[in-house]
Amino acid sequence: MTTFIHPSESVNRPNSPGQRFLYAISDVWTMTRRDFMHWRGRPGTILLGWLFPVMIVLMFGFLFGGAIRVPGDGGYFEFLMPGMFAMTMVFGLETTVISVASDASKGVTDRFRSMPMNASAVVLGRCIADMLNSIVGLAVLIGTGLLLGWQWHDGLNAAIAAIGLLLLLRFALLWVGIYIGLSTKGPEAVVSVQILVWPIGFLSSVFVDPSSMPAWLGAIAEWNPLSATAAAARELFMNPGWQGDNWIARNGILLAIIWPIALTAVFLPLSVRRYRGLRR
Repeated sequence: MTTFIHPSESVNRPNSPGQRFLYAISDVWTMTRRDFMHWRGRPGTILLGWLFPVMIVLMFGFLFGGAIRVPGDGGYFEFLMPGMFAMTMVFGLETTVISVASDASKGVTDRFRSMPMNASAVVLGRCIADMLNSIVGLAVLIGTGLLLGWQWHDGLNAAIAAIGLLLLLRFALLWVGIYIGLSTKGPEAVVSVQILVWPIGFLSSVFVDPSSMPAWLGAIAEWNPLSATAAAARELFMNPGWQGDNWIARNGILLAIIWPIALTAVFLPLSVRRYRGLRR
């Protein structure tokens, strides 16, 4: 294992707020760079993570697309891609949980805690590295959609806003994954995330209209944070989407902002507190 530490001056760090902030930024970047180096040693896993959503798009688009009627009789890929962009924000959380849980169970996290470094650097570094990985994965999927005929119809600013909402959801979900990884050590952490990822992904408006489900199940799907982001992306890209007259259907963009902020407000401090409390 390779561990990065600061030079000898890191042992006696200055106490001024500005210098502490600069050292905190340096600590976070050190931990982010550590994750990059680990990924460089297993490029196949990273590449597979980028291509797996592409496979899902091709499978649903070509195998099931002809059987699904799109609102307004639009093209199926126009409808599918914004939902898949949102669903991709859930994919890959297993990798986050595995890495965090592995570091905690092997004592690596305890070693970091014994060093003169910012207490939040480990979890923040992990989150930043995974966000950069998610950006590349989303770019790959957007490129795939463009090749398949998908496009946005309301200008670049609206498209950037949609991408921003997608990454905001990813940022929030990463904190959920980090918290699970810190709380559950061992293989059960991966199983717990896999159990959560697929129901969250499919129990949504990504592939089907919630009104076609039993009433109680449709209500759960409508309130799913993934449904909110998918609906907001379709609206901003001006792609066809499921129509509805209720408050949820009319406020997709608002919910796509509220849900990630609420999840982050809960799980970011929980993750930092959990990290600080390990092995105490």
